[in-house]
Amino acid sequence: MDINIVLIVIAFVLFVVVATGMRIVNQIERGVVFRFGQAQKEIRQPGLRFLIPVVDRMRKVNVQIVTMPVPTQEGITRDNVSVRVDAVAYFRVQDPMRAAVEVQNYLFAVEQVSQTSLRSIIGKSELDDLLTNREELNKGLALMIDSPALGWGIHIDRVEIKDVQLPEAMKRSIARQAEAERERRSRVIVADGELLAARKLADASGIMSQTPAALQLRLLQTVVEVAAEKNSTLIMPLPVELLRFFDRATTQGAAGATAQGEAGTADAERIQPEPEPRQEALPRSEPEPQPDALPRPEQQPGALPGPEPEQQPDGLSRPGSVPGQATLG
Repeated sequence: MDINIVLIVIAFVLFVVVATGMRIVNQIERGVVFRFGQAQKEIRQPGLRFLIPVVDRMRKVNVQIVTMPVPTQEGITRDNVSVRVDAVAYFRVQDPMRAAVEVQNYLFAVEQVSQTSLRSIIGKSELDDLLTNREELNKGLALMIDSPALGWGIHIDRVEIKDVQLPEAMKRSIARQAEAERERRSRVIVADGELLAARKLADASGIMSQTPAALQLRLLQTVVEVAAEKNSTLIMPLPVELLRFFDRATTQGAAGATAQGEAGTADAERIQPEPEPRQEALPRSEPEPQPDALPRPEQQPGALPGPEPEQQPDGLSRPGSVPGQATLG
């Protein structure tokens, strides 16, 4: 009976030892065994694994792809613009032995090197590259993080810049720049459209000038299109040739009147005689009174007024002569 008890005790101890030495490794993990503190080269694969109790100690390492958000980093770009950038890193453990031995905490280590690399990328890049050329920056950032991580048995799959936060003043400047660029494009497109329309109209006018009936047909077609709408507007089309006729007549009339006025002015200037020199007027000599002249009847007192007699050659007046005329001898 004592032997049976001893056997039962021994079996129980063996069961406890075996139970404490068994480990289950999941599919997403790999086991690194330390025997008396020394890492074993053999990596324990997924499944049920046995360890020597009290002697072996196993550390499980997750080999899944880890998604690590990189905290927002504030920096100044190469063109002196203050920005805030955050990113996200995707990596996985490639060598569980190195991840367990070479670095104390590989998650913390990858996070810190990601932050420093992101700051370095911000300082080396310009603002336009951060906004438009992110693919190249992502590759450069992944290379900078992967260089030290290779020694830790970690492979960086990819790193993505998630967001770039700009100051408000810079946002307004970029918005004005974008508006100006859109305005320039719209003006260029409108100008190209007008140029193309002008060329097409020139070609159409050339064709219509060769066939004048086409212009009349086009005019009638326009009238039909306008008449199809329900409106009270009456349109009376006028031939373009009639308008051109009135224009030519008005232009020729104005030109003829101008030419006639210029011709009349030239003839008047040509026909006008030269002014003759003015002759100085000689002073008149008053006739001296004749000594034998008799006084006129109106000068004699008491004489009646009557016709003045003509003066004789000897100074006497004749009866019946015209008053005011005198004949000097």
